[in-house]
Amino acid sequence: MIKTFTQNDLIRFVYQETHAEENIEIETAAIFDEELADELNALKRTISALDLVERTPSFKSIDKILSYSKSYDLHSSK
Repeated sequence: MIKTFTQNDLIRFVYQETHAEENIEIETAAIFDEELADELNALKRTISALDLVERTPSFKSIDKILSYSKSYDLHSSK
């Protein structure tokens, strides 16, 4: 029986959130289905790229937070 996998199944697999049995099913299917293997590789590359993204707030966001903090401090010290 050929099992089809959803995008969600593949994402769970790439993030190692699948059970051992599911892992075997997906890995085996990827051996015989080039399109599935390509999709898995694309997801792995995407996740690797996301891990490289620097997650820092913009200067505008930092300024707004600091301004709010200063105004809060002025109002609470009265």
